[in-house]
Amino acid sequence: MEYDVVIGLEVHCQLSTESKIFASDANHFGSEPNTNISVITLAHPGVLPKLNKKAVESAVKIGLACGCEINRFNYFDRKNYFYPDLPKGYQVSQDKYPICVGGGVTVRLKDGKGFKEKTLALHHIHMEEDAGKSVHDGSDHYTLLDYNRAGTPLVEIVSEPCMQSAEEAGAYLTEIRKIVRFLGISDGNMEEGSLRADLNVSLKLKGAEKLGTKVEIKNMNSIRNLQRAAEYEIERQKAMLDEGQVIIQETRMFDPDSGKTFGMRVKETMNDYRYFPEPDLAPIVITEEKLEEIRSQMPVLPRELFQKFTQKSGILEEHAIILTEDKTYADYFSEVCEHTGNHKAASNWIVSTLRGYANDKGTDLNELGLSPAKLAEIISLVDDGKISHSAAQSMIPMIIENPGASVLSIAESNNLIQQQDSGAIQHLIDEVLAANSEKVEQYKKGKKGLLGLFVGEVMKKSKGSADPKIVNEILIKALS
Repeated sequence: MEYDVVIGLEVHCQLSTESKIFASDANHFGSEPNTNISVITLAHPGVLPKLNKKAVESAVKIGLACGCEINRFNYFDRKNYFYPDLPKGYQVSQDKYPICVGGGVTVRLKDGKGFKEKTLALHHIHMEEDAGKSVHDGSDHYTLLDYNRAGTPLVEIVSEPCMQSAEEAGAYLTEIRKIVRFLGISDGNMEEGSLRADLNVSLKLKGAEKLGTKVEIKNMNSIRNLQRAAEYEIERQKAMLDEGQVIIQETRMFDPDSGKTFGMRVKETMNDYRYFPEPDLAPIVITEEKLEEIRSQMPVLPRELFQKFTQKSGILEEHAIILTEDKTYADYFSEVCEHTGNHKAASNWIVSTLRGYANDKGTDLNELGLSPAKLAEIISLVDDGKISHSAAQSMIPMIIENPGASVLSIAESNNLIQQQDSGAIQHLIDEVLAANSEKVEQYKKGKKGLLGLFVGEVMKKSKGSADPKIVNEILIKALS
């Protein structure tokens, strides 16, 4: 039988505020256990929460970025369930009146040799607090509780059941991570739990209107594992339906080692949580003035930058995708383009050379020590024929080590200025051809691919200083 795949995601994003959503406790990852807590976090009797203004502004920003309708009047609810890492015995969340409604996330998917865009619809975005963390000591005797994370501000971004493949789910989560990082509202670090996703997968008969029973896979902490879990779950459910088995609504976990999901508990329904309005927090009213203030603070987002880079700067789509994955790279490229009109060379340098160099050094592009202005200077010297591209690449460590010197002075002091003296180049060519007489004969008999070898040998003799264009011209004449 044939089935349609239906996938939805619930993405939990921790907000990068200094304090928690309802308390002044520090909101910092990596602190000693149970040090970022207070009587409010621990829900002592009689304490009252106070809403973090920046958390609300961050939620509005992600809503604006996704084209949502911002709910001007919304309030918090208590979501009642018991779990050891939930000190209150309930979670303060939003149910009927979430802060953002509707909207969508546009993703870019591979389509043959190119890419296509698809907008994946959102149901809503709501604010809530995070729970603490259960720490297992490796034995069967104890579970330790760290409440540092309890009360951390979250936005939960809930999609419609609109994704049709594991690839779409992965692209959606990738785009969410890019957006929150560009907005500066979260570091989006999945390894540290700043961004987590619950994956809902169901199958229905091809073309049928009625959705199948969904299965939820909790706490996906990497995009690759999210896709692996989706792929496995799709195949698991297909096999069960083909055998006439019934899919039950349940919560499952994913084991990265085996690549399989396994059952954890039967899924609760909304009624099980017994939502009711949070009595200790006043409703939130977002005025038109406040909304416009937040809107004015919005940065240029990845999709807009992608269009700008490909259309205005004319760079390759593959390069634009890489440059818009990280705000650091997008900002760096934009600044280089302020100093040079050769935007294609700028993207080639950043994507093909500097990114690899930074990775090898284990550092960030901004910490590499090569300013955008210096890269533009390198590009200018290469474009003017003063230094070769290979010589420019070899100069990167020298430029970083001598931040006060101009690129031209470094090239001059290291004898890397491109040699354009045809007489001197002719002398080098004569030496190379004399040393490779057999290959010269092969070339003359039709093995034209050897031209590159001769060019390489001449460049080696000149230590990269000979102008490759002049070398090619003189070589072709000499060989013919």
